[in-house]
Parts: sequence; C-alpha cells; structure tokens
Amino acid sequence: MANLFDEHRLYIIGYSELNIIGDREKLAQWRHKNMGPAYYKLGRKVIYRGADLNAWAASNRHDPNEPRA
Repeated sequence: MANLFDEHRLYIIGYSELNIIGDREKLAQWRHKNMGPAYYKLGRKVIYRGADLNAWAASNRHDPNEPRA
C-alpha cells in the first residue's frame, strides 16, 4: 500500500494533512476513547508520527475482494 503520510514526519494537531483521517474533534474523541492511531502527548501538544499513522491506516484497510474469515 502506498503511504498516506510521510513516514519520517511528525504531525501536530491542527495540521491540515490530518484531516484525511478526521477533524480535530474526531481525533480528540478517539483519543478520549483510546481509539485511533498512536500518538504522543507532550504537555498540551498532541503529536502523531507518520509511521504510526500509516500503520493505523493499513490496519483499517478493507478489501472487498478478499474472503471474510
């Protein structure tokens, strides 16, 4: 799968690139519910690694051509 995010980049809440997976409020809901991609919380700043975002996206991939288990 092609990467949706740059593997070596850090994404901070507010970066428009994060809107591909959800807006600021959706990401906050996921963090509150312990869902969504892995993140770092440094003080009030929330930071996502590109590698973590890509891994999360890959784990949520659904292929309608693959047989279901």
